[in-house]
Amino acid sequence: MSMVTFMIDGKEARCPKDTMLLHAARHAGIYIPTLCSHQAVAEYGSCRVCVVEVIRKGWPRITAACTYPVREPVEVKTHSERALRARRVNIELLLARCPGNEALQDFARRHGVEGTRFKPNAEVTDCILCGLCVRTCDEVVGQKAIGFSGRGDIRNVGTPFLKSTELCTGCGSCAAVCPTGAIRIEDVGGERYIRLWDTRVKLAQCIVCGKYFAPAAVLQQVREKVPAVATELLDVCPACRPKAYAARMFVGKAKLEGEG
Repeated sequence: MSMVTFMIDGKEARCPKDTMLLHAARHAGIYIPTLCSHQAVAEYGSCRVCVVEVIRKGWPRITAACTYPVREPVEVKTHSERALRARRVNIELLLARCPGNEALQDFARRHGVEGTRFKPNAEVTDCILCGLCVRTCDEVVGQKAIGFSGRGDIRNVGTPFLKSTELCTGCGSCAAVCPTGAIRIEDVGGERYIRLWDTRVKLAQCIVCGKYFAPAAVLQQVREKVPAVATELLDVCPACRPKAYAARMFVGKAKLEGEG
């Protein structure tokens, strides 16, 4: 594997060729903030919070660290005045899009941004269009139940034609990766409701206690993808599973002793 040596914040670092700068910096113990990056999916470069200053052959440029592959010796400044100024402007733009989001406000304050000079978005939204939910649904879950629609200031994330879709299994992966908490999941009775997509999915009941505990479609996918021996307790909720597993082991042991 070809390695590249480069300088970052005055320190020499090495990484495999074509490693994205954001990950190379993390490996070197240097923190670069980001809102749209996650190790489970491909980089997208949408939030622009991870911008740094890269000096290549004497020429400086501001670039997103998450989409910059390290291919040759360069000098990187993660906290130069130019990089910090560009980073703060990008955070201000996100604040203008989601002026009421507390998670984003806390993130902004941690990085020296107390407010925004840009006109706040009149439409109430917590989505910063980072695309993490879209990429996770596509690349990790494999459902492609949500995607981007529109352009410019009407760009949005949602289900096809903004209607409830059977492609959504209610797994909750989109909510798990959302950095602003824009995707909220509610389990009411025998249904899981994803408010942002206006989508409802059926929940499965525990065969021991009768409580609803998981999307039925997700459990069915597990049955289809893993050996049958691993799905014996699939219809038992996490709270009841230890006792059910112990009971199964006791019955199995008693059967073996009886046969002996």
